[in-house]
Amino acid sequence: MLMESFTRRRNCYILFLCFFVCYVTASVTYDHKAIVINGKRRILISGSIHYPRSTPQMWPDLIQKAKDGGVDVIETYVFWNGHEPSQGKYYFEDRFDLVKFIKVVQQAGLYVHLRIGPYVCAEWNFGGFPVWLKYVPGVAFRTDNEPFKAAMQKFTTKIVSIMKSENLFQSQGGPIILSQIENEYGPVEWEIGAPGKSYTKWFSQMAVGLNTGVPWVMCKQEDAPDPIIDTCNGYYCENFSPNKNYKPKMWTENWTGWYTDFGTAVPYRPAEDLAFSVARFVQNRGSYVNYYMYHGGTNFGRTSSGLFIATSYDYDAPIDEYGLISEPKWGHLRDLHKAIKQCESALVSVDPTVSWPGKNLEVHLYKTSFGACAAFLANYDTGSWAKVAFGNGHYDLPPWSISILPDCKTEVFNTAKVRAPRVHRSMTPANSAFNWQSYNEQPAFSGESGSWTANGLLEQLSQTWDKSDYLWYMTDVNISPNEGFIKNGQNPVLTAMSAGHVLHVFINGQFWGTAYGSLDNPKLTFSNSVKLRVGNNKISLLSVAVGLSNVGVHYEKWNVGVLGPVTLKGLNEGTRDLSKQKWSYKIGLKGESLNLHTTSGSSSVKWTQGSFLSKKQPLTWYKTTFNAPAGNDPLALDMSSMGKGEIWVNGQSIGRHWPAYIARGNCGSCNYAGTFTDKKCRTNCGQPTQKWYHIPRSWLNPSGNVLVVLEEWGGDPTGISLVKRT
Repeated sequence: MLMESFTRRRNCYILFLCFFVCYVTASVTYDHKAIVINGKRRILISGSIHYPRSTPQMWPDLIQKAKDGGVDVIETYVFWNGHEPSQGKYYFEDRFDLVKFIKVVQQAGLYVHLRIGPYVCAEWNFGGFPVWLKYVPGVAFRTDNEPFKAAMQKFTTKIVSIMKSENLFQSQGGPIILSQIENEYGPVEWEIGAPGKSYTKWFSQMAVGLNTGVPWVMCKQEDAPDPIIDTCNGYYCENFSPNKNYKPKMWTENWTGWYTDFGTAVPYRPAEDLAFSVARFVQNRGSYVNYYMYHGGTNFGRTSSGLFIATSYDYDAPIDEYGLISEPKWGHLRDLHKAIKQCESALVSVDPTVSWPGKNLEVHLYKTSFGACAAFLANYDTGSWAKVAFGNGHYDLPPWSISILPDCKTEVFNTAKVRAPRVHRSMTPANSAFNWQSYNEQPAFSGESGSWTANGLLEQLSQTWDKSDYLWYMTDVNISPNEGFIKNGQNPVLTAMSAGHVLHVFINGQFWGTAYGSLDNPKLTFSNSVKLRVGNNKISLLSVAVGLSNVGVHYEKWNVGVLGPVTLKGLNEGTRDLSKQKWSYKIGLKGESLNLHTTSGSSSVKWTQGSFLSKKQPLTWYKTTFNAPAGNDPLALDMSSMGKGEIWVNGQSIGRHWPAYIARGNCGSCNYAGTFTDKKCRTNCGQPTQKWYHIPRSWLNPSGNVLVVLEEWGGDPTGISLVKRT
């Protein structure tokens, strides 16, 4: 009996010791073939899902669908401006609960690649940097600059410390197997020279010194110093090689489509070409592929950037903006991943033997001494099928395709032979019987409460600090009764030049017109005749930002707003330059300061309805209530009848709407074969770039939901409808 007790205690101790040792010695390393997890080389399939672009309620389903699609790793950026909106004040709740997101991934049995940055680009406002960083004395972004490095190191260290405190690194038994420092810095380093190289050396040493216990990567960074792994981003990366032959060949961003910007057609990437790019990378010794994006999601609130980036960040991803599987892309990639996994033992063991059986044909053979064998048969011709003789068989390959033979005999997958169903996604009506109320906001005038004055024109962001999209520029113009245009009726021309992005012009309280830029040219010029009266005239210019720059060398120095000149042409004196005279300024709209988008704030003004409902008027707020439709189908608002503004549901911002910006570009038939670019395959030409705006189910109550719409240009709210995504 005593012996049995001793044996049980000994066995328990051994089990505990084994658990402890396994826990503390869980390791991630790498060699020239692959990432090595706990001593085993892995071919890893990864997918980007950005936690703030969906809701916590959506996370488990999104991650499970990724797992079902054959994904091993979830890759996400860390969004600094979401976590530290004010200097020293941190936020890690709701959509920004990073720890919860990572633990959901862990519970699903997947790994995490944490791209800390903290610069992210990502079509995210200001590239992920908080606006307050721009106004730190002496700061210069992403270079050998002490104020910037101090702030960057502080935030990076904080994120790593949080991850360590929650035991989330693989070295602690957690799911994080990789971390990224900086992001696509190589081109910037090349352009700025020595300060860039010094900065690279500094942040590399800083990152490694944080002792995460897992490898660091740097994408698009050919000079990534050891032990950091340099990786590839792009539509194709088969010819990429890491800067040292003992590092694995990794692809951190395989673009599944492209982002959507207001004013252009919506890009998509055929499933055949996406699968082709992955198979071509893997056959050329690639061992880690990440889809950017696997689920793109939504730019809720004012998080979209890049100047004119749309609210939808669908990205033509395998899981669409609403969280539904996008077929055939999801299913076709799932089948690809199964085929690749069947080849894994051969792929991680030997280098391939390459042969060329004919024009535009190529064969990669992985054959091991222990009997594992895998082959990739490629046809690079963009127009013709090919018959390839290999081993004892003959294989028919469509144009621009690769066949995978996990046993060197049986074709289990071809990138151009799509077996997944081609499913048409549609929107079905759910509710259009809204009882709308309206509130008209008056333009601001110089000298009114809450405004201030300055000589000349001020840059917009320096005044708003991005607390609002809107800044009023207001000035007075005195007109003498002797002016010639009073008699001849030829109104003078007001010209206002702006650094972007939208400008609404009001003369004596009357709306006079709008000018706006585009992603390609955010700068704009308003030039039109205006009706002025004898005596004092009030000129009110409403400058509107549509997201802040997220990419470019020292983009923190780029300007927004009315920088001039502002002139009046057609006066007795000729042209009067208004630029240097006294201007008044006011941040935001009255409705913003009153919080009209909230239930409590909306009661502070008198709304009109019925026959008094305002339609097609600028600066108008609309409000209604509705009940949530039955079922679990994702929901959206069809905003086709509106112009531009912002949408809130129960106080939560759905994002900016701009259906009046019609998509330009070429939308013809799309052949999957041949090199893909974001200009190749597009839809929505001649239609609103985006007319549907996602409403997360978790933001709704069963009844009494409050919907508020700010309309800048003038729209008809009676045309708004609630639809289901099916």
